[in-house]
Amino acid sequence: MSQPKQIGIWTATSLVIGNMIASGLFMLPATLGAYGGISLIGWIISGMGAMCLALVFAWLSKLKPEATGGPYAYTHAGMGDFASYLVAWGYWISVWCTNAAIAVAFVSYLTAFIPALGDNAFLSVGTGLAAIWFLTWINTQGVKEAGVVQVITTILKIVPLVVITLGGLFYLNSDHFTPFNLSSQSTLSAVTSTTTLTLFAFLGLECATIPSGQVINPEKTVAKATIIGTLITTVLYIASTVAVMGLIPPDVLSQSKAPFADAAASIWGENARYLVAGGAVISTFGALNGWIMVQGQMPYAAARDKLFPRIFARESKKGIPVFGIVMSSVLVSVLMSMNFSKSLADTYTFIILLSTLTVLLPYLFSIVSFVMIGSKQKKLSPVKYIVATLAFLFSMWAIIGSGEEIVFWGFILLMAGLPFYAFIRINQD
Repeated sequence: MSQPKQIGIWTATSLVIGNMIASGLFMLPATLGAYGGISLIGWIISGMGAMCLALVFAWLSKLKPEATGGPYAYTHAGMGDFASYLVAWGYWISVWCTNAAIAVAFVSYLTAFIPALGDNAFLSVGTGLAAIWFLTWINTQGVKEAGVVQVITTILKIVPLVVITLGGLFYLNSDHFTPFNLSSQSTLSAVTSTTTLTLFAFLGLECATIPSGQVINPEKTVAKATIIGTLITTVLYIASTVAVMGLIPPDVLSQSKAPFADAAASIWGENARYLVAGGAVISTFGALNGWIMVQGQMPYAAARDKLFPRIFARESKKGIPVFGIVMSSVLVSVLMSMNFSKSLADTYTFIILLSTLTVLLPYLFSIVSFVMIGSKQKKLSPVKYIVATLAFLFSMWAIIGSGEEIVFWGFILLMAGLPFYAFIRINQD
């Protein structure tokens, strides 16, 4: 059953912006508070690296406009079955890790309205699971319906962010940025760590490439959505982080459960806290919706190529890979529930680092595939080669910055996929 093309430039761009904003922005200022002003350097570097990655994916979308599955599809075209399987497996892990992190952020900002969520693990988990499964149901109803939710929530989330950012820049306290490096790490180590942390906020820049088979005029729409979405979020990320850090002392910021809401309260009073917290709740809810839309597409694309179990390729009457969406949400629910024994901030930090690491493998394979496909089609100019090289080096550096524990668990999760690959291929022979 061929899936109708229902995604236009607005939905594709809102998918990119919506999946990035809230996947990192609303909680990261608290995580970065322990590092101080030096984290702004991390934002700048990760922003530059993200733009290099965005350009690579934009160029790939023009080379392979009908390829559904984004990084998986590009790797399959450039490097074959085994490499593309690793990409599909790693990206799939990253997506449900990301959704678990967003669910944690959603619950964290709800504490502004329901304080008990910050102390009652059972209530917190129940609330997060309710959001996950409600949006899972929405996404099984059709791409168009999920796309409408995505556009609305993206608009609603940007307005309060712009307001708090512009307002906060007028009340900056420069003392909050000194000493510049608050961590016990060296300058290089602190910059590397904050770059890896902030890179999580850019995960999703490739999201418009994943459902490209359902995108109207994909060779133009996907590229525009990827670049425009990444530029908008980069500017907003850096400006809003400066505003929040300038409003809240570092020691207070590092303990905040809702940093943007606390920043708003410091300017306009307690009522503003609820306004911004409400915007953050909508934002995280929209991001969760966008990532749930994506989580079924990767295994669906791999299953069509007989690299994932066939059941992932089954479609509903509306052309939706329901099994992949539901199975992914099950894994999201398990991961979220397992880590709520930690504090909200600790849970969030662990999950975002794991998600970042597991998506870097698909990024690396996609970059190499771009060079291979571009060379074969004789469409690889010196500028594109340089950008691809910078994107590759940036991704490798981000892996180093993840830390030994995260690299260890990421490696274990990736290698756990090998027996499944062997089982699938044996049964095909």
